[in-house]
Amino acid sequence: MSATGAATTRQIRTKAVLWVAIGAGLLLLLIANSHLVYVAIVSQPECVAHVRQGEGSAKDGKFSAARSSCTPR
Repeated sequence: MSATGAATTRQIRTKAVLWVAIGAGLLLLLIANSHLVYVAIVSQPECVAHVRQGEGSAKDGKFSAARSSCTPR
């Protein structure tokens, strides 16, 4: 094989490795983001302890949610 042919083969191989690396990076990004979206949709946390509406005051440094989705106890 001539020097020009070897350089061309090496250049093609380098481009192929580069495109495979780009594809793998994009696939990894897609998998990670799809997992984050899945977790955000599936996880529905239960009510957490918080100050009920009307129980807290600004001077205490405690604020309540504008409208709680939890039923009052």
